[in-house]
Amino acid sequence: MVKIAHSLLDRAKEQLLAEIRLDVRDPRVLAAMASVPRERFLPEELRFCAYDNRPLAIGHGQTISQPLIVAMMTEALHLTGEEKVLEVGTGSGYQAAILAELAAEVVSVERIAELAESAAAVLTELSYHNVRVHVAGETLGWPDDAPYDGIIVTAGAPAVAHSLLDQLAPGGRLVIPVGARDVQELLVVAKTGSGLSSRRLGPCRFVPLVGSGAWATADVSYPPL
Repeated sequence: MVKIAHSLLDRAKEQLLAEIRLDVRDPRVLAAMASVPRERFLPEELRFCAYDNRPLAIGHGQTISQPLIVAMMTEALHLTGEEKVLEVGTGSGYQAAILAELAAEVVSVERIAELAESAAAVLTELSYHNVRVHVAGETLGWPDDAPYDGIIVTAGAPAVAHSLLDQLAPGGRLVIPVGARDVQELLVVAKTGSGLSSRRLGPCRFVPLVGSGAWATADVSYPPL
């Protein structure tokens, strides 16, 4: 039965990757998506649908993001392997694992202590030793290790937080969903020598980003589109 289950997961992963390739072209990102076992970041009862191209609940009102969105956000950072990257919103740890395949160092923060603990445990079990998971403090991000070459925010914000821009290194990129609680626009903000530039990747739907410079509460939660 275990072999059959693995065979089904492998087939589902191949189909998912074929779908992602229609929108994501970076071969390193595609290789990372192929390498990381998404099922390990899910509750046991949901592992059979690990390679559905949709978000899934992980408890505490949170979700593991849609794989296509994960790939698009990761590709937007233009990682080469030498970077230090900040992730705001560890959740299950899946996005952190993808980043760990592509960057030299990953710092990830999560406001829900139970999720931070479980994500860190899975990342350690999978031998991702270049990831450090912290329970979030009062300031968005993790200023102690700034600056970062790239920042990914896996929750929807009402605006681009200045505190995150302050943690971004010159030449770095910030990928963040910005908008209302129920729907956002995925933005890529680059810090250049002449200031900031931004571009849009399209609509998305994330759970709310909570903290100073974001939403005050998380009383409404929406999964990504």
